[in-house]
Parts: sequence; structure tokens; C-alpha cells
Amino acid sequence: MSRNIASILGTGHYVPSYVLTNAELEKRVETTDEWIVSRTGIRERRLSAANEYSSDMGAAAAKDALAKAGIGADQLDAIITATLTPDYPWPATACIIQQKIGAPQALAFDLSAACSGFVYAMAVAEGFIASGTAQHVLVIGAEKLTNIMDWSDRNTCVLFGDGAGAVVLGPSNGRAVLKAFSLGADGSMVPKLYQPAGGTVTPASAQTVADKLHYLKMDGKDVFKFAVRIMGEASLAAATQAGFKAEDITLFIPHQANIRIIESAAKHMGLPMDRVFVNLDRYGNTSAASVGIALDEAVTQGRLKAGDKTVLVAFGAGLTWAACAIEW
Repeated sequence: MSRNIASILGTGHYVPSYVLTNAELEKRVETTDEWIVSRTGIRERRLSAANEYSSDMGAAAAKDALAKAGIGADQLDAIITATLTPDYPWPATACIIQQKIGAPQALAFDLSAACSGFVYAMAVAEGFIASGTAQHVLVIGAEKLTNIMDWSDRNTCVLFGDGAGAVVLGPSNGRAVLKAFSLGADGSMVPKLYQPAGGTVTPASAQTVADKLHYLKMDGKDVFKFAVRIMGEASLAAATQAGFKAEDITLFIPHQANIRIIESAAKHMGLPMDRVFVNLDRYGNTSAASVGIALDEAVTQGRLKAGDKTVLVAFGAGLTWAACAIEW
């Protein structure tokens, strides 16, 4: 049975207007600009307004992607939203976005794979299109991470920002073809990066709030070691499956978590940094939004043209990983 081929028809993103610089963070927590930049590569990040939610940012990115794709919201068959900061525990934030962009005919659901979620969602969308289940699928990564930050913890609060990225996938027009995916997870690493309270293990209570258990908790050293290894391995796996050689890859678009992780992944791929897209310095880690924002900026800046080969890759809580090879 033949499979339909899926392509990226349009990309989009949205970031809040408020910029929180390292200099401002120095006033909030015991840290310095030099400490943050030398260890992470981050210089600033975006913070959403109090009344600006993941669905708002996701809808804005979605509208941007739809406009660039030349696809109306009424032509969408499915909406998949990757997020670890949904508007509500349930229902799905994708359902809220569906209403905000005016796509009542589209099925809608959320996907939880943390920072890997956007690429995971692209793989699910590709499967929908390949099988004929859907023709046009909107994939969104949207995060309001600053709501789950402990602003007294200098090891985590300096890393994250808010934003959203989106792509519209549809039947191939010969451009931006999704060639291969490499996905995985290691559940033994769950305690290394998670939000302890709010689920059925530790339901919300006055005590969990007092104990700051609703904030993101991370074992930075172990997550770093894992990411340094898996980003390169997953990227190579997707590239090999697609038939790409390292020298064929025009642009490498990694999850924007830490500049040292990005540099290590590029080295593993045998790529110079001038073929790696980096916007970490301006946005920090935006989790599931990260790869989508970077991809849209790369397209907008003209860094991808017909025939170019690119690999997207991310890692996240779970611990999960995901890579996608694309022939532009």
C-alpha cells in the first residue's frame, strides 16, 4: 500500500513583546550575565503577559503559518498542539486554539513529550497524511513556561522563556518533504526533569503549593550529559534513514536549550557552526515551541532554499528525543 508524501506548506511563530534580559535577572536572583552566558549562551528571553496564555500564543503562530501556507483554517483536518504548559490540565489546549482560529471541522488534541513534542507531533501529523486520515494538519508548539518557574532557583529560572511555533503540513508539492524521523524515550530518567505535583501521584494541595512542587525541577548535570549524547545520535539516525550525508546538510536546526549542547550535537554531526541555526541567545529554552520558532526564523531569513537538506532535533522531559530529516 503506497503512502502519501507529506510536506511543510507553511511555517509561523509568535513570541511575546516583553524581553527579560540577564541584567534584569541579576536583580531578581543571585546570578550574573557572565555566569548565564558562559554556561548557557542565553542573553535574554521573552515573557508573556499575565493574561496571555499558551492558546493565545499558539493561535498567533498558527495564523502566521496558515497565512504563509495559503491555507484557510476551514481547510484543516487536524490540529495537534505540543505543550507542557496547557491552559488547563484538560481539555486540550488544541481545542481552545481550534476555536480561536475558526476551524470547527478539525479534530484537535494535545501531545505531551515536553521539548521533543513539536517533532513528535510532526511525526504523528505525517502519519495522518501518509495514511489518508487527514490532508492538512496544523502542528503547534506553545509554552508559557514562566508560569512554572521557581524564580528563586537560579539554576532553572534563567533558562526558559515563552513563545509558540507552528507548521502546516499537507500533501507534497515537491518542496519541504518530510523524509525520515527518529523518535525515542527513556522512562528511567523521569525524575531528572519533571513537575512533581499536580498529577495523580501528588495531587494539588495547599502543602504542595507551599513546598513549590508545581514548579519545574531539573537535575541539570544528568540532563546535560543525556542531551549531549542523544541529540547527535538521533540526528544522525534520521539523516541516515533519509539518505543524507553530513556534508549534504545545509542547515541543522536543534532544540535551543544550551549552546554547549548545540555545539556538541553539531560536532557529532560533523557540521561547522555556520551551518547550525541558533536563536537561543534571544529566546532561551521555549520547550515545545523551540524548534518551531527556529524553523520559521530560518525560513524567513532565507537560510533554507529549494533542494536544501535540514535536520530538526530535540530532547525533553521523559526523557524523550526526536529528530526529523527534511529535503527542502
